[in-house]
Amino acid sequence: MSTVFGQTLVWDTLDASQQAQLLQRPALGDSESLTALVADIIKQVRDQGDQVLVDLASKFDGVELASLRVSQDEINASEKEVSLEVKHAIDLAHAQVKSFHEAQKPQNVRVETTPGVVCELMTQPIPEVGLYVPGGTAPLPSTVIMTATPARIAGCERLVLMTPPNKEGKVTPEIRYAAKVCGVDELYISGGAQAIAALAYGTESIKKVDKIFGPGNSFVTEAKQQVSQDAFGAAIDMPAGPSEVLVIADENADADYVAADLLSQAEHGKDSQVILVTNSEQLAQATEQATIAQLKLLPRKEIAEAALSHSRIFVVDNIEQAIDVSNQYAPEHLIVQTDNARALLPKLKNAGSIFLGAFSPESAGDYASGTNHVLPTYGYTKAYSSLNLSDFSRRYTVQELNQSGLEAIGPAIMHLAAAEGLDAHRNAVGIRLNKAGTLAGNDILKDQ
Repeated sequence: MSTVFGQTLVWDTLDASQQAQLLQRPALGDSESLTALVADIIKQVRDQGDQVLVDLASKFDGVELASLRVSQDEINASEKEVSLEVKHAIDLAHAQVKSFHEAQKPQNVRVETTPGVVCELMTQPIPEVGLYVPGGTAPLPSTVIMTATPARIAGCERLVLMTPPNKEGKVTPEIRYAAKVCGVDELYISGGAQAIAALAYGTESIKKVDKIFGPGNSFVTEAKQQVSQDAFGAAIDMPAGPSEVLVIADENADADYVAADLLSQAEHGKDSQVILVTNSEQLAQATEQATIAQLKLLPRKEIAEAALSHSRIFVVDNIEQAIDVSNQYAPEHLIVQTDNARALLPKLKNAGSIFLGAFSPESAGDYASGTNHVLPTYGYTKAYSSLNLSDFSRRYTVQELNQSGLEAIGPAIMHLAAAEGLDAHRNAVGIRLNKAGTLAGNDILKDQ
């Protein structure tokens, strides 16, 4: 029925099994092979260090790297290599993202739960963080802004950025300029699973980090998952792989807007996925035609076509059903082009970032609205959040009890410890109460 999208389907004609199958991501195939390949790359980096990064850049990127690290002179030179318009755009986007993330600074919590018992929740920045910025078919200076800006606001001491080389074996000037604006400390040329391994375990020239941030393809996502499961590796922000968008549109939506939003994600990569859910068959057909017309004008037409081939249009009975479909799919990006879009917000349960109304294109969140574009994919939005300032910090608790505080809650602690059969826990309180000469402590100790 469809000439561009993989399929156009009426939702109610599908059984539950078919619906679930059609909401599957295309990038999840052959996971065993991917897991083994990534594990091998990680092992090579751990065993051989820098040389593997150089060798794999030659193999996968077709470039010979003279140096892994980008010098400060090269970073500074970006000032003269980037057009004035792009510099202003990066500066504006940085200011917007900075403004939104500064507002997220956490407050420490101090509560006296009982007289003499003080409990606190404290925040500390993660000292050393790795920032992965995809390159490949489209270098992304915006991802520098989205990861480095909150890291700086949070107070991280060392920001290490890794990005793949361009065809000349260099880092594009736009990425270098964004790194300069955002205060990145170290910039290295390396991409893919090998870059993640270098950040997690270190090499001769790259010191390991505590946590890794940033999106990437299926290799990057798999590498992040693997290093996060190793005690000697590094923590990660979230599973963030190939991009995806779901658009909920009603009969009054503008088909040109919908098509533009779908294509903006389809052009990210061949493994991206876009989905339109609408209660209007007429809107579905109009969007199809608008997509065909706009696709012809795109330089990345081939990439977008490949993504569209495994994308979907679902025609539903009503917007309530569209919401159900979206909640099942749990999209990275969710665009709502309906009448009174904000009224749907309380019912939208699973999405990395939501864009309300006809004049809120997903591109705004990707670049300059102020929200973060590093988002969970693969349906992980059911459990993971969009990247925010708290991801660059760790929170820990403090408790301080004086004698009267321990006397107040000590008997309860001892009874609970006894009920769990943990006598050493019981004694740690009882000894203190006994030495303090409290009646409660003596009475409880007599039970031993």
